[in-house]
Amino acid sequence: MANIKDIARVAGVSVATVSRALSTPSLVRPATIERIEAAIADLNYEPNHLAAGLRRQRSDNVIVAVPSIFNPFTSAFVEGIENVARANKMRVLLGITEGDIDTLNKYVSMIAGKQADGMILLEKSLPDIVRNPPTKSKMPPLVAACEYPPDITLPRVRTDDHEASALVVGHLAELGHTRIAAITGPLDQFMSKDRLSGYKLGLLRARIEVDEAIIATGDFSLQSGYDAMLRLLDADPQFTAVTCANDEMALGALSALQQRGISVPDEMSVTGFDDLRFGAFSSPPLTTVHIPTVEIGEAAMRLMLDSLLQPDQVSASREVILPHRLIVRKSTAAPKKRRKA
Repeated sequence: MANIKDIARVAGVSVATVSRALSTPSLVRPATIERIEAAIADLNYEPNHLAAGLRRQRSDNVIVAVPSIFNPFTSAFVEGIENVARANKMRVLLGITEGDIDTLNKYVSMIAGKQADGMILLEKSLPDIVRNPPTKSKMPPLVAACEYPPDITLPRVRTDDHEASALVVGHLAELGHTRIAAITGPLDQFMSKDRLSGYKLGLLRARIEVDEAIIATGDFSLQSGYDAMLRLLDADPQFTAVTCANDEMALGALSALQQRGISVPDEMSVTGFDDLRFGAFSSPPLTTVHIPTVEIGEAAMRLMLDSLLQPDQVSASREVILPHRLIVRKSTAAPKKRRKA
């Protein structure tokens, strides 16, 4: 496969000149740019795409920064980004940070180096450049999705997690539940905080007192849902419903209840959040809040395209809020007296 050295050889220029042409075309003579473009075409080195990038000073790459790829929510989100990127002849570069801020900052530096045009963030942390904006240069194109501090202004896409959580608690209250437990996500994430505050709002609207003893914290994983459910049962077996901050933890909770011999929904109602594909096939099928995860990714990519093509028309405070809805399945029912173990 041809590389930058091959391009330099065919164009009759130095590797440094090719590199400069790729990163800062305005510093290279037009005649030299033409020779480099011709070499790219001759060598079939990403034909047309790279040459077009030289003329437009764009790479047509967008970085998607995520903490992990193991969460099904992340997979669906990236799928949505890829849908729009592919239709617009853009490429998606997946950046896995594992929560490391230095890694995130390195991805941002790729934008300055013209290796990418912008970055979409599905991260609880933000790169240093957002916390300390540059004074003599423009902020690189960044879009936040779902997870962002309320005191930071970036173009963003989200759903109303606060109201969505209140909605699912309202559903349980309407069924007659008055002791509703919660399994939250990690509380250093703003999404988790919103979902917890929405849970409390739902209780308030139903005139049910908040009981911190039946609130357990998880980390969005199956195992944490399982462990949190057991902790709740050991601490207070009197609650009749539990709302989980995502579907994975709800499935873990279902497994723990099965282990303890507690029937769902006859003796315990369980709800999830996100409406991931496997929830409809759990036993019993999971009542949940549908979050349009693929559509969030699509909207984030469209917002990124707007930021690239019309930078002066995209406000940093621009926000897209997508709708949620309750999906009622067979994991919730009116409360019944639990049989003794």
